[in-house]
This record gives sequence, C-alpha cells and structure tokens, in this order.
Amino acid sequence: MKHNKLLTITLAGLLCAIGIIIPMFSPIKIVLEPASFTLASHVAIFVAMFISPTVAISVTLGTTLGFLLGGFPIVVVMRAFSQIIFATIGAFMLKKNREWLGSGKKMFSFGLLTSLIHALGEVAVVIPFYFTGTGLSAGYYDKGFFISVILLVGLGTMVHSMVDYGISLAIWKPLRKVVA
Repeated sequence: MKHNKLLTITLAGLLCAIGIIIPMFSPIKIVLEPASFTLASHVAIFVAMFISPTVAISVTLGTTLGFLLGGFPIVVVMRAFSQIIFATIGAFMLKKNREWLGSGKKMFSFGLLTSLIHALGEVAVVIPFYFTGTGLSAGYYDKGFFISVILLVGLGTMVHSMVDYGISLAIWKPLRKVVA
C-alpha cells in the first residue's frame, strides 16, 4: 500500500472517531428550543471534505453513527445523515477547484454555498417529521413551522455550518502540509 493511501485511510479513521466522539460527549451544545446545535460537530466532515470525496462520505457516515450511538432522536440522526449531500457536493467541488481554500473571497463563498446546501438538506429531512407529527418535540409545534423549521433548522444550520467551517479551516491550514 502506498504511503499516501495509508495516510488517507488513517486520517479518515481519525476523523470518523472525532465525528463519533463530538456529538456523544461535547459539553458545548447550544439549545434554541426546539433546535439544538453541537459546536464543532461538522469539523470532521469539513476536514474530510478538504481531503477527498471518499473520505468525506466515510466521515459523514461515521458522524451519523455518532449521533445514533449518542442516543439522539431519529430526526437528529437523519439530519446528520443528510449531511452526506453537502459533504459530497463540496468535496467534488474542491477536487476540481483546490484554489477555493486559498483565497479569502472564494473560501467564504464556498463556505456559504456549502452551508446553504447543508441547511436545505436538513430542512428537507425535518419537513416530513413536522407534517406527520412523528419524532419531533412539542416545541416544534409551539413555535410553528416558519420559526421552528425555516429559521431554527434552516438559518440555524447555516450559521452553525459557517462557524464549524471556520474552525475547520483553522485546523486544515497546518494539516494540509501533511496531507498534500
């Protein structure tokens, strides 16, 4: 096995472990009832996305497992699984446009675009749960569809995604020298 392939597999395994551990044990959770956000829960996915599409998909599946093992409600687990969409699209975009991670404007635009895709995926997951009345807390219905689903899940996911993207870039900067 080539050194590069072994390094990639090792990084994927480490990122999967981080993606499992963060949702299970992170003390930094922001609860805006009915939604909640675990700080840095997307960092492993973003770093994986910077490496390759295959690593991004693997780590997203691992992170989803972390939410499942963490005992989160099924809607949260499905929201985690939906992240495979933004991670895959983003990883393929970066595969063709590596320079997007080096320029301030392009870097920000890429983060904004992936956070929008991320938010749309999570909103798409929550909508069926909302309208079938299954798997959601009463808080979703108390605040209504627009506030609970569009603002808290949609806009909240975009903000959370951008924060985690910023953390990921800070981690990626020294790491990319080892990976490249």
